[in-house]
Amino acid sequence: MTDPKIPVTEDELHAYVDNELPAERRGDVEAWLATYPDDAERVRAWREMADALHARYDHVADEAVPKRLELERLVQRPRKWLYGAVAAALAAFMCGGSIGWVARGVTATPSAMESLTTDALDAHRLYVVEVRHPVEVPGSERDHLQTWLTKRCGWEVRAPKLDASGLKLVGGRLLPGPAGPASFFMYESASGERYTLYASRSKSGSAQMRYTAAENSGAMYWSEDAVSYVLSGPMDKEKLHKVARQVYDQNDKGG
Repeated sequence: MTDPKIPVTEDELHAYVDNELPAERRGDVEAWLATYPDDAERVRAWREMADALHARYDHVADEAVPKRLELERLVQRPRKWLYGAVAAALAAFMCGGSIGWVARGVTATPSAMESLTTDALDAHRLYVVEVRHPVEVPGSERDHLQTWLTKRCGWEVRAPKLDASGLKLVGGRLLPGPAGPASFFMYESASGERYTLYASRSKSGSAQMRYTAAENSGAMYWSEDAVSYVLSGPMDKEKLHKVARQVYDQNDKGG
């Protein structure tokens, strides 16, 4: 008698399906399958797959080897084609590898605009949580703030008026940028939501407005006249875009 409690391995199940299981073990496997329906279902699926493969490819296995592929003919054939094939394979490998490494470098190194946006988001997250010292110069000194930042940054810096979006200027500060000083303004809504505008010199020329998000903060970024701008705030893309358009329009009219 067979004991269905004797453990059956997966290798034995495969051997059972392939009819390669020793006869003395076959009864044990069948008793196991009668007791464990999950394994029985696996065996049934394997058999169906094997039958499908046999039906699809058995006729190919029975075909005679074409004359051109007979071993004797391959050995006698001039080996010029072999050297060409090896050279072609090596060239493809070298070319493919080079392209792969170039692509790796491109994707591994962030663009100047991406780096600047990352810096702006870092500054945003650092200062929006400040209660007593979120800025160096308060918004009540807008004229002084703009004059000071313009002198330090090297281009005409303006603090946009965003009252139409319900945002009041908290103030600003001077920050380091990737290619020199950067201006940084902070705005706040009546509900306490804070937005920041970071601007710095950039070599990216002009770039269309785009959106990104990281760590529960969103940002719209663009560049114009060799200056890049990043408006950061909550992750509400539509509202960020609306505020960013106000910033862009005021800079355009004032430029």
